[in-house]
Amino acid sequence: MKFIAYTISLIISFLLGSLYYYHIPLHTKPTAAVAIIQPTKGNQVSGVVRFTQEKEGIRVVAKLTGLSEGKHGFHVHEYGECTSVDGMCTGDHFNPTDAPHGHPDNDFVHVGDLGNIIANQHGEAHYDAINKHMTFFGPKCIIGRGLIVHADPDDLQTQPTGNSGKRIGCGVIGIAH
Repeated sequence: MKFIAYTISLIISFLLGSLYYYHIPLHTKPTAAVAIIQPTKGNQVSGVVRFTQEKEGIRVVAKLTGLSEGKHGFHVHEYGECTSVDGMCTGDHFNPTDAPHGHPDNDFVHVGDLGNIIANQHGEAHYDAINKHMTFFGPKCIIGRGLIVHADPDDLQTQPTGNSGKRIGCGVIGIAH
């Protein structure tokens, strides 16, 4: 009996959540989001990543510090949680379309594939690109998801992660003003 009651409550919660998720009134749809990147244990990366709705898609602008010189994989992950010391609690790359991993400019890739962010010799990195895969509502919504900076370059080919190495920075994407 407890199992049936639990199952029914789960179904009701899911349906109510789905109604809210897919039927947000037009006046409440976000047009901007932000993630504050904090280092995972033993790392130093930090910074801000802003997301803004534009006609062509979502503009992603990142300013990070505390990186080693070179390329670092940069991805939106499934879960908006940065409570583990290694960032693994964010799950896999956000991939609601069951696409292969690849370059963010490709037509069919993970929604969360952002490619690489490149740090200079001072450990500072700037990223500015428009992503046509992600949205602020619906099944490709990035709001509430995790944002990860990796130690190594994303090779843009290896499935399913791009061989980007450990997670050195983590943030949660939230609605911005």
